[in-house]
Amino acid sequence: MGKYDFNEVVDRKNTYCTQWDYIEDRFGEADLLPFSISDTEFRVPTPVLTAIQERVQHGVFGYSRWNHEAFKGSVTHWYQTRFDAQFDMDWVLYSPTVCYAISVLIRLKSAERDRVVVFSPMYDAFYSLIRENNRELVENKLLWDNGTYRIDFERLEKQLQGAKILLLTNPHNPTGRVFDKRELARIIEICMRQNVFIISDDIHMDIVYGDARYTPILSMVENPVNMCICTSASKTMNTPGLIGSYLLVPDATLREAFLKQLKQQDALSSVSILGMYATMAGYNESADYVDELVVHLESNMHFLKNYITNHIPEIRFEIPEGTYLAWLDVSALGVTEDALQEALIHVGKVAIMPGETYGGNGFIRMNVACSRSKLLDGLERMHQAIQTLRR
Repeated sequence: MGKYDFNEVVDRKNTYCTQWDYIEDRFGEADLLPFSISDTEFRVPTPVLTAIQERVQHGVFGYSRWNHEAFKGSVTHWYQTRFDAQFDMDWVLYSPTVCYAISVLIRLKSAERDRVVVFSPMYDAFYSLIRENNRELVENKLLWDNGTYRIDFERLEKQLQGAKILLLTNPHNPTGRVFDKRELARIIEICMRQNVFIISDDIHMDIVYGDARYTPILSMVENPVNMCICTSASKTMNTPGLIGSYLLVPDATLREAFLKQLKQQDALSSVSILGMYATMAGYNESADYVDELVVHLESNMHFLKNYITNHIPEIRFEIPEGTYLAWLDVSALGVTEDALQEALIHVGKVAIMPGETYGGNGFIRMNVACSRSKLLDGLERMHQAIQTLRR
């Protein structure tokens, strides 16, 4: 038994919680057991809660700064101790969210109608983010190969010709791939040769299983000026409601341009004080929480696989290399996505995201960052729903 109890059931209802209180917005029904939004059901690490409580006790929450050694040093400390990667503190920039940072970078590193290449299926918000910035979205569809996904490098090489940006997600949402050093090296080689800027969204970087290893792309080359990382502690520490993310930007000119957008054009330079304290306490004092969290999540993934194997063998599921998102192949059920969702919502009373949302038809995405009791309840509801489709 570790220090943290990830099987504790925390009632999140009536807290303005997106996952629980606003489930009807996505699924049309309010009384559902949700496995949708990608936050966790867990209390934050004790050092994070303590830091926030002490700051709240101070009672004054005026304009605050992030550009100091305490914040930026906590970020570089995390990369050094968790991933054996040494980064300059000057590379660290604050952003309110990862999506905001990516949106700004797309505008800074490309012009309207320029091509932005992505690996799909993909986190759904990126589709509109790219299109609403008037860029051309180019999808490199990951190849579904005997239970895992791999990159179609031959197609990627062609798609990157004349493109300005490759938007990478590592670990990948929703497939759970953690791209290895060989894959990253090949991506970098192609992009450098074709002068394509790499934006790497690494927000799930701490959740990696088995023999897989997360490698920060900036650690792969000596002078990584044509790439950056956008990420946050929020997924890992369950603090997205506190607001706060950061970028690692080696190019000084790009840092200056980003800060001009953040401060002078968008007036967002004052940090969320509680978000900043949460990041510092998380990265400086909560490594044990992350270690225990990963053990629990991997155990949930194995539980999920065993349940499906024994009760719903038509569904194909392979434990992902990373993230707490299970990507379930439901194509063998032989029903339409609408019919499956109808059964899940109205029979099982369970909310699981359809794969079509992410560009992955024939799949559903289930968030397993919860207690074992909730996961079992959800699987039993899913089983009940699918039994009605078998008749």
